[in-house]
Amino acid sequence: MNYQEFLNNKDIIDKQSGFDPKDINIKLYDFQSAIVRWACKRGRAAIFADCGLGKTPMQLEWAHQVHLHTKQPILILAPLAVSKQTQREGEKFNITVKICESQDDVINGINITNYEKLHKFDAGSFIGIVLDESSILKSYTGKFRNFIIESFQKTPYKLACTATPAPNDFMELGNHAEFLNVLSRSEMLSLFFINDTANVGTWRLKGHGEDKFWKWLCSWAVMLSKPSELGFDDNGFILPELNIIEHVIEFGKPLEGCLFPQKAETLQERRQARRESIDEKIDMIKQIVTDDESWLIWCDLNNESESISKAINATEITGAQSNEDKESRMLGFSSGLHRTICTKPKIAGFGMNWQHCNNVIFAGLSDSYEAFYQAIRRCWRFGQKAKVNCHIITTDIEGILLKTLNAKRPMRYE
Repeated sequence: MNYQEFLNNKDIIDKQSGFDPKDINIKLYDFQSAIVRWACKRGRAAIFADCGLGKTPMQLEWAHQVHLHTKQPILILAPLAVSKQTQREGEKFNITVKICESQDDVINGINITNYEKLHKFDAGSFIGIVLDESSILKSYTGKFRNFIIESFQKTPYKLACTATPAPNDFMELGNHAEFLNVLSRSEMLSLFFINDTANVGTWRLKGHGEDKFWKWLCSWAVMLSKPSELGFDDNGFILPELNIIEHVIEFGKPLEGCLFPQKAETLQERRQARRESIDEKIDMIKQIVTDDESWLIWCDLNNESESISKAINATEITGAQSNEDKESRMLGFSSGLHRTICTKPKIAGFGMNWQHCNNVIFAGLSDSYEAFYQAIRRCWRFGQKAKVNCHIITTDIEGILLKTLNAKRPMRYE
């Protein structure tokens, strides 16, 4: 062994624990087939692929290959209303997917359920687990995140799929690594990071460990925003034009409790500004929305959603509705039963494919860039044939919100 080989053996790279898959589904694109083959050989892997690149067919084929290899059941966990969408996608690829309400419905094949129903299943009965929209490991409460990780600690085959992992959120990457049994979050931090004493509770990469960290990450995760990043042709995967239209309403009135009009800076002030300017925003929405097209309206507050839905006769989807009702309304929008829906990104902003709609309105924004990006990508995605018009309605008193979101944006819209 020469010195370079000695150094290479010191690299921290997660070893493969999978198998060589059989014939990959010929309906997959070349880059999708390559990723599925890699993920099967890995055994435990993450696919961080942008919206519309086919995470659903890739995870279905991965699950199919694991079942062929083990002859044991697989479970897919997905956001609300995504189960039926995944089942329909499976039909296109000749893969049977069983939608399950509880363990009693499970078959020896590919099963899918919503995250909210996980407590009704015996995690130990599955040979493989897929997390669809695995950024849930960050966005859910710590208790639920830990429940997912602990439930599938001993599951041999694991796949995590999301379009929006946060490369600057090391805790989320650590949660993915822990779910996949690569390293625990604490092990990852001790190996690659230093506790930043200048900013309590934050971590920064060790100067000499930065390259090793990203090399380690690439040993168990693949990230891409277009096929050419892996050496494949982008044909069919070029995004349509995104037309961002900003509408700034001159509110001109002081907020309640203030003598003079002033920009809202704090979170409380911005929420107050949105509540007090709903009527003005509704007037703007009425000018924008047309009767002959589908519209997707995003809100951030309950009273925004309720007032806007009533004013323009839109179908409202709220957190207070039953899961069955929310799912029915989301699928109704997919099928064209509902022409316009109004909801929040945290309710319907993940997983749904709404390429039939190319008109989006943000009547209320939060500080989360991920929520904003995921909400846009329900319509602005590969497979969308039309230019996507995204209207962002704010008031002149809402302060730095849009500027803050733009500062967080890691990509250009063009």
